Amino acid sequence: MQKKETWAGLRLRPALLALLAGTGLALTACGGGGSSNSTSEPAASSDFSPAAALGEKIFKDASLSASGKMSCATCHDPSAAHAQTNDLSVQLGGPNLDVAGTRAVPSLRYLSATPAFFFDKDGTPTGGFNRDGKADTLLAQAVRPFLAAHEMANADAKAVVDKLSRASYAADFRKAFGDSILSDPDAAFLAVRHALQRYQLEDSAEFTPFSSKYDAFLAGQVKLTDAELRGLALFNSSAKGNCAACHPSARGSDGSAPLFTDFTYDNLGVPRNTDIPANADASYFDLGLCQVDRPELASRTDLCGAFKVPTLRNVATRKAFFHNGRFKTLRDALRFYVTRDTNPELWYPLVDGTLNKFNDLPPQYRANVNTTEVPYNRHPGDAPALSDAEIDDVLAFLATLNDGYTH
Repeated sequence: MQKKETWAGLRLRPALLALLAGTGLALTACGGGGSSNSTSEPAASSDFSPAAALGEKIFKDASLSASGKMSCATCHDPSAAHAQTNDLSVQLGGPNLDVAGTRAVPSLRYLSATPAFFFDKDGTPTGGFNRDGKADTLLAQAVRPFLAAHEMANADAKAVVDKLSRASYAADFRKAFGDSILSDPDAAFLAVRHALQRYQLEDSAEFTPFSSKYDAFLAGQVKLTDAELRGLALFNSSAKGNCAACHPSARGSDGSAPLFTDFTYDNLGVPRNTDIPANADASYFDLGLCQVDRPELASRTDLCGAFKVPTLRNVATRKAFFHNGRFKTLRDALRFYVTRDTNPELWYPLVDGTLNKFNDLPPQYRANVNTTEVPYNRHPGDAPALSDAEIDDVLAFLATLNDGYTH
């Protein structure tokens, strides 16, 4: 089970306890990250809390890794909407930057609106951080990048804190969290993650800008082109793209801007990616949600192969798509969506003369793949739900979701 962060077992320094409590983020109660309110003014760096200001420095500090060359910003580059800048399916980390990961890097934009994992009233798994929902908070999510062997590769919290104690901002860290904070690795590592959480929550200009052409369109400030409007209609149509079923495009009932994710999970049967070194082992499979150590998932083999629905904001800037980075262009990702079932031979290999469909899942879990909803409800010989020209229009619309639009 994902270990919940609590005060118990942590020898928190009084200054740290006071600071964390003062932010309203008591660890047993903090959720995903807060509201997606798009009307608030972006915070300037000078307006950040001390914790958030430190979080920005920590986010960009490569010296906190075993290699001394990898920071959070290495894989979550602000210039690429806080995602990767290359087209590798998985990134390389570790002490020598030669250890491959197993999943594509997600964007951190709009992540703070994610709720903690839960099952909705219909029993649909929803929320949670990471592609499998393993972490319930930004605070918990931040553990893995520091300690994972294929990322920053620190041996433990003490290794992180030892590096931080030599950072140029160590004195600021002690000032914010207490003079003796660095002598307690557990408390200091908690403070590091708290600072990162505050940075992501407070720097709305970076992490929740809502500055796309589509946002300006919803505000009545600009018009979409004919192609963009056609793409939006196809995106929303339950008989065509049906994208809005999982990526809602309308404002919320409270007037909030759409996040283009419903935070649920789906099993798309994405083809196996031979570019991932772990996949050289024929017995290895990334099963997503059902691998997470939660009691409520212990017997849910029907969820094997399901991964969290990502936001589509800034999707046109991405260079690797789906949880395993199998596709390198958005056009190919859309083509896969609409031809997976009409022309499966385009995507899956032949094994002994038989098409090995859904080959990134063990045979016993292939029935979990979504084959009932549009556009996945087609059969070989049927026309795809979208033509090539319609895909062009959807691509035109998706490009309106890129942040940084000016008019």
